[in-house]
Amino acid sequence: MTSSPADNVATLLAWAHQMELDAQERYSMLADQMEAHNNTELAQIFRNLARVEGLHAAEIRQQMQQIGAPILDEHEIDWGDGEAPETVDLGDVDYLMTPHEALQLALKAEQRAKAFFDDLLARASDDEVRRFAREFATEEQEHVALVLEELAKYPATPRPDDPDPPHSPA
Repeated sequence: MTSSPADNVATLLAWAHQMELDAQERYSMLADQMEAHNNTELAQIFRNLARVEGLHAAEIRQQMQQIGAPILDEHEIDWGDGEAPETVDLGDVDYLMTPHEALQLALKAEQRAKAFFDDLLARASDDEVRRFAREFATEEQEHVALVLEELAKYPATPRPDDPDPPHSPA
């Protein structure tokens, strides 16, 4: 395990980079699953979210390269509960979810990411760490705004009936 992201800029960047990669990977996986279940609308939403996370990861990677920050293996980071704050919990996803429900999950993930950087901003004593934490919190707030824009396009709707519900053994 590595030091805290509040300790120095290199560590903060490494953690932020991994957070974005984890979110991108999860959204891509969810898009694949939705495509397998012929839920193309939801697959497209997840693909777009993955694209946004990938762009942010690439920006952070450039910042890391500029200062020579190491790229950490995902197992070197202790997120506390096992997953990065910006990662959607697989237990909250199913193939019948509506776009509104999926975007609500994305909204929560973006809000957790913003809270993560707000917390770092409050805890960090190094001015550069605080500058980056503030920058990332602002970026996550922009992601929150993007998800809210998408949510406005998808009002809550009833879930469709499950054409193949699970059966309990008799």
